[in-house]
Amino acid sequence: MQTRHIADVPVSAIGLGGMPMSIEGRPDRARSIATIHAALDAGVTLIDTADAYHLHADEVGHNEELIAEALRTWGGDTSSVLVATKGGHLRPGDGSWTLNGRPEYLKKAAQESARRLGVEAIGLYQFHRPDPEVPYEESVGALVELLDAGTIRLAGVSNANPEQIRLAQDVLGGRLASVQNQYSPAFRSSQAELDLCAELGIAFLPWSPLGGIGKAGGLGDAFAPFAQVADAHGVSPQQVALAWELAQADVVVPIPGASRPASIQDSVLAADLELSGEELERLDATA
Repeated sequence: MQTRHIADVPVSAIGLGGMPMSIEGRPDRARSIATIHAALDAGVTLIDTADAYHLHADEVGHNEELIAEALRTWGGDTSSVLVATKGGHLRPGDGSWTLNGRPEYLKKAAQESARRLGVEAIGLYQFHRPDPEVPYEESVGALVELLDAGTIRLAGVSNANPEQIRLAQDVLGGRLASVQNQYSPAFRSSQAELDLCAELGIAFLPWSPLGGIGKAGGLGDAFAPFAQVADAHGVSPQQVALAWELAQADVVVPIPGASRPASIQDSVLAADLELSGEELERLDATA
């Protein structure tokens, strides 16, 4: 598995997104554990989660606990695995999503995430989504306190625009490690954020890099050039999409979600898929 970096930490070029294993339509626990183990077997060393990845109101942190269990029960060495989690986005249990960017809440949420993950310090903690009721610099200020207290090792932001990225970098004193925004063949409005991260040397983690739950399987049907390039290489359109994203900049680390071992086993192969300049131009032009 090729590697990239989040700050000074090397990670696999393809990560694993845990969300599909804990929300609507989730598989049973055994299959989820098998999926995480398959990712680890394939060389994945970045796993993305959040305390809000759960279904019912009384199971906050479901995905964090699932990942912690999978890491405990895997037979290999997990010391190089970076688990990234997030706080500030909540699910009341009625299917909706709410926000809480208050510093005091984020600090408490990070402590609870560390407890569920079974770690003294979270590898990467990201402010999940801006809260319009709280000044952005105050929310990011909580990350500063968490870093300084040793509760987290790296700090990032998610669903941020260029202005917020620059503000976060300033508030963190140049210690912003990652930006996690939606980016895929179907969603390219985060191109400006990706380009800014490349300029600043900040890791850019595309979420839903294959188009999202329920749409990833039809990627090749929705975007014909990805299917055509896939046919030429004898691979899946999903692999082509991830390889295309990796080619955007060396700071890009896609985190495709998976709920089956076969899905992540296919995704990781994208790290070794080389696309020609002409192919990349064709894919860039796909709308």
